Amino acid sequence: MKRLVILGGGESGVGTALLAKEKEFEVFVSDKGAIKKKYKDVLLNNEIEFEDEQHTESKILNADLVMKSPGIPDKVELIKKIRATNIQIVSEIEFASRYTDATLVAITGSNGKTTTATLTHHILTQELDTGLAGNIGDSFAKQLLENNHRNYVLEVSSFQLDDILEFKPKIAVLTNITPDHLDRYDYKFENYIASKFRIVENQTSEDYFIYDADDPVIANWLQNHSIQSKLLPFSLTNEVKEGAYFNNNEITITIDNNKIIMPTKNITLEGKHNIKNAMAASTVAHLLRIRKQTIRESLENFQGVEHRLEHVLKINKVQYINDSKATNVNATYFALESMDAPTVWIVGGEDKGNDYKELFPFVNEKVKAIICLGVDNSKLFEAFGNMVDIIIETQFMSEAVKIAYKVSEAGDNVLLSPACASFDLFENYEDRGRQFKYAVRNL
Repeated sequence: MKRLVILGGGESGVGTALLAKEKEFEVFVSDKGAIKKKYKDVLLNNEIEFEDEQHTESKILNADLVMKSPGIPDKVELIKKIRATNIQIVSEIEFASRYTDATLVAITGSNGKTTTATLTHHILTQELDTGLAGNIGDSFAKQLLENNHRNYVLEVSSFQLDDILEFKPKIAVLTNITPDHLDRYDYKFENYIASKFRIVENQTSEDYFIYDADDPVIANWLQNHSIQSKLLPFSLTNEVKEGAYFNNNEITITIDNNKIIMPTKNITLEGKHNIKNAMAASTVAHLLRIRKQTIRESLENFQGVEHRLEHVLKINKVQYINDSKATNVNATYFALESMDAPTVWIVGGEDKGNDYKELFPFVNEKVKAIICLGVDNSKLFEAFGNMVDIIIETQFMSEAVKIAYKVSEAGDNVLLSPACASFDLFENYEDRGRQFKYAVRNL
């Protein structure tokens, strides 16, 4: 009986434990922090051995295989020891994908992957049995055990791709690449880029790669590396023979001479970046033979993702918008770009080595006041202090929203788009977004 040690007792860890037990592994789950009660109960009910608030090395270094949570960096001593003993380390998507022959659509990118994955799933489920997993919802491993869908849309992070060996999606989607999480990649952008491109490394000529042809980082990488899969670019600026492009408010998608044209005037998602997300999702759907009418209707009735440019309430003709999912500068770039009214911008959090320069034009043009919401806001004051008349700092969401209420006027937007991680003041970006919505509703 092979011994699988799982590091991390969260959604992916516990899902993997259940699948591994079913596949007759001897399973041990170890978490350095406290395992949440709901996950402990699952482990206890399934008689899976676990420990929390510690890592007992003697119980870990005798593994045949280790599955580690994507949150654990490679530089941790324990990981170095595991690698030194030549024990294979895999991510959940690698482990789970060995136990399915479903069609896998894997979506990665610095921004837009959640919206693109959710939208792709929304379109496919109209006609195909499709699960949504990866970085989102129930774990992939657990779904294989419980539902075993014929198709899966997987939102995949660079951290999950770092620990794949044979993971091979039928369709890989890369939305864009901008500097993010560089603290995990020795502050080398090229390491992060290589990590994202692992999504195609096992693909063959039978597989497909859908990507943003307007993204200079992606274009440059493709010029210097050859990949096996069939390329299907999407573009806002150039016509493409195979793939998708946008022109005269229409998306044209061509695959193997089979062309479909879709009007975009009734798409519910706003902003240029969402046209790209729609092109990527529609290309996947067209590849999987979803009817054109179904794709069009799905784009028109898709409700978007919580914490991603989510319109919360209008109070005294001021629109409050929750974009808590904007955890990097590029995501906030898209948010500010789509603002069509004077904006009070709530920004800040745990800075991952941000360069705010690309936001300057939008801040000059659209932002009337900045509210800094972080433990350390010095970098924000340095970057934007001279650009706006009002720049204020606070460490409480309720106070940030009250200040925004005071400085905004009829016709303005109040935008929470932090450009930073949330861990300094909040549990995660969801917690930050929910606190914002709660504060707005209590004004």
